[in-house]
Order: sequence, then structure tokens, then C-alpha cells
Amino acid sequence: MAVGVEVDRGSGGPAAASPGTGAAAGRAAGWSGERALLGTLSVVVALAAWEAAGRLRLVDPLFISAPSRIVAAGIELFASGGLWNDLRVSGIEFLAGFALSVLVGIPLGLVMGWYRRVAYVLDPFVNAFYATPRVALLPLVVIWVGIGIWSKIAIVFLGAVFPVLLSTYSGVRTTDARLLRAARSFGADDLQIFRTLILPGSVPFIVTGLRLGVGRALIGVVVGELYAATAGIGFLISVAGNSFQTDKVFVGVLLIALVGIVSMELLGRLERRFERWRPAVGAEI
Repeated sequence: MAVGVEVDRGSGGPAAASPGTGAAAGRAAGWSGERALLGTLSVVVALAAWEAAGRLRLVDPLFISAPSRIVAAGIELFASGGLWNDLRVSGIEFLAGFALSVLVGIPLGLVMGWYRRVAYVLDPFVNAFYATPRVALLPLVVIWVGIGIWSKIAIVFLGAVFPVLLSTYSGVRTTDARLLRAARSFGADDLQIFRTLILPGSVPFIVTGLRLGVGRALIGVVVGELYAATAGIGFLISVAGNSFQTDKVFVGVLLIALVGIVSMELLGRLERRFERWRPAVGAEI
């Protein structure tokens, strides 16, 4: 039997959008251009300072290279063809593991949030696995699955599934109880309440969980390939680090960072798409 949601998060909600929402949308559009300009400018300044420090020998190139040398190393790696295979392997591990975490985490979070007794049964196991470092589980995963690609997919999955699950669970549990009572007073059944209130209200939480899961998934890719792999970006970083090839290490690190930035930006756009009804928050400075 569905138990509904007990936690009241206040008067906010889709129906409580303020009259100034249109103005807030206009400000958001202006902030978007300013955000892009200031963000690009800060990156350019940081890269210029980094390049100057490298060329002036203010830092030892063995410890931190210069952007121009990193670009040259990246071009060399792409030209040799080996980096393409590393990208392919890491991409498969990331996409497969993250997709599995979404397919498992979202439905399980919805079920745990909607059915109280299911949450009581699964909560100890979720908390235990969430608190356990994935690195500690890596030897067991390799023993169970082997050193092939599936062990890395498993580590990516274990890293990403719990942020997705817990965010989805929180989204269900924080649905306004007054909306539920109003829906029941009009004769809505459990399925109608779930489709029209619970699921739409949980979408911003789910997208936030996906953003957190992306970071954990990328960590899983690198950690899995550092431990036991013959290809991948993590393997490239490990080999280059062991041979003190700082330029190539930075190539791998920056590729991982680039994937993270693109993924976060795409999910951020999706999150803003589902939060247009929210009033603007923060100082206009």
C-alpha cells in the first residue's frame, strides 16, 4: 500500500510561482551571457599565467607543465592513434556504467520514497554501500568479474548509482503533504497522485542526482583503470605518471575534466529546463 509522503517543505511549489517569474527569466538570460563572458575570461587569464610560469621556469616542468607543452603532447598522442582507443574504452565504461546507475537508481529511489516499508528494508544496505569507499570494493569486483571492461563498468555503476538513488528518494519524500491531501480530497488515486505530483515534483532532485552521479562515474573510470587495465584514460595517466611524463598526465586529466564539464553543462541545462517555475535566488551582483 502506498504510504505517500510526510515531509512538508513549505509553501513553495509549481503552483506557488511568484508573479515575478517572467522577470526572473529575463534576468537569467542576462546572467547566462555574463556567466559565459566571465567564465571564459577567467580561464584565459589562468592559462596565460600558467604558460608564463612555465616559460619563465618559475616552476619545475617535471611537476607542472605548461599549456603549450600539454597541447603538443595531446596532438602527438592523437596522431599516434593510441589515444583514440583509450577514449573509446573509457567512453564505453563511463556510458554503460552511468546508464545502468540511472536505470537502477531512479526506479529504486522512487519505490523507496513511495513505499515506506521498502525504504525500511533497503535503507541499511544503501547506507552501508554508500559509506563504503569504492576503492575498497575494487579488489572484490576484479575477483568476481575479472580484469576486463565489466569490472570498470561495475565500479562506475557503484559510484554513480547511490547519488542518483538518494536524490530521487529525497525528491519523493519532500513532496508537499498539503498537495497530497488536496489531491486525495478530490478523489485522486495513488497512481494519479504518483504521475501528476510525485514524479514531476521529483524531477529537479533527479537531475541533481544525475549531476552528482556524473562526477562519481568519472572517478570510477579513472580508479578502475588505475588498478587493473590495459587501455583507457586512467591507464594512460598511470603509465605516464610512472614514467614522469607530466605532459601526458595532464592530457589525460584534462580530457576527463572536459568530459565532466560538458556533462555537467548538459545536465545543468536540463535542470534549468525543469526549474523555470522557481523564483530567482541570489544577489544581483
